[in-house]
Amino acid sequence: MQDSYRIRALSGAEIQIAVDWAAREGWNPGHQDAACFGAVDSEGFWGGFLDGQIIACVSVVNYGQAFAFLGFYIVASQHRGQGYGYALWQKALEHAGSRVVGLDGVVDQQENYCRSGFELAYRNIRFGGVLSGGLAVSQEYEVTPLTEPGAELEALDARVFPAPRRGFWQHWLGAEGHVSCAAHQHGGLAAFGTLRPCASGCKIGPLVATSRPAAEAVLARLLHELPEGQEVFLDVPEPHAAAVDLARSLGLAPVFETARMYRGTAPQLETDLIYGVTSFELG
Repeated sequence: MQDSYRIRALSGAEIQIAVDWAAREGWNPGHQDAACFGAVDSEGFWGGFLDGQIIACVSVVNYGQAFAFLGFYIVASQHRGQGYGYALWQKALEHAGSRVVGLDGVVDQQENYCRSGFELAYRNIRFGGVLSGGLAVSQEYEVTPLTEPGAELEALDARVFPAPRRGFWQHWLGAEGHVSCAAHQHGGLAAFGTLRPCASGCKIGPLVATSRPAAEAVLARLLHELPEGQEVFLDVPEPHAAAVDLARSLGLAPVFETARMYRGTAPQLETDLIYGVTSFELG
C-alpha cells in the first residue's frame, strides 16, 4: 500500500458515495438508503482514501451495545488485491468492539469472511422480475398505512432482528417514496412491510408476518402501489420454505444470493417470520 493511504469515518454526505458504488456493483440500493442508513450510526460508515480520493468503503453499523451489521464492502476495481480493502475492513471492525457482527456476504467474498471469523448461518435469495402471479387476500386482516414505529412493531421486529432499532424505523417509515403498511387480526399486529423505489424497480423489505396469509395481505397492498410492468425484488431467507414459495408464486425468479454470516454467537431469530429481509446492507 502507498503511504498516502488514509482511513476515516465518512461524513453524512459521503455515505451517498457508498450507496452509489453499491448501485454500480449491481446491488440495487434504494433511493433513500443513504439518509436512512446514516441515521442509525453516524460513525458507522468508513472510507479508504488514496491521495485524498476515496477508493474503498465499508459500513459497520452499531445497534445498541451487543450487535452490529457490516455492509457496503467495496474497493474500486483498479485497487483490489493490494491490501487497501483489508486494512479498511480491520479498522472499521474495530468500531464494533466486542459486539456480535452480522453480514450478508456476496458469493466471491464468503471465503474471505470465514477467514475473518465469520460463520455461515443460512443463505438469503433475492427473487426478482415482473409480476405474473396474483394473491388471494384473506378478509380477516385490516391493512392500514404504517407511518410511525410503536410498541407492536418493535415487539414483532424483536423476533426477527437482534437489537432495538427505533431510530432506523423512524427514518425508514418516513422516507420519501417509501410505502409501508401493517396488517392486524383480532386487534393484534400480524404483519408489516415496506415498498421502496430502487435504482432498478422496487424492493419489498422488510416483510415480516406471523403467517403466510398475513404476509400476503400486506404484500397485496404494497404491490398495489407498484407501477404496472415494473420489476420488484424480494429478499428471502432460503430456509423459510413458505417465503420462497410465495416469491415463486408471484412469478419471481432467483437473481442474486448472499450468505448470512455472523462473527460471534449467531442470534436466535425466528426466520420463519421473515418473508422479506429489510436490507442486505443493514440487516
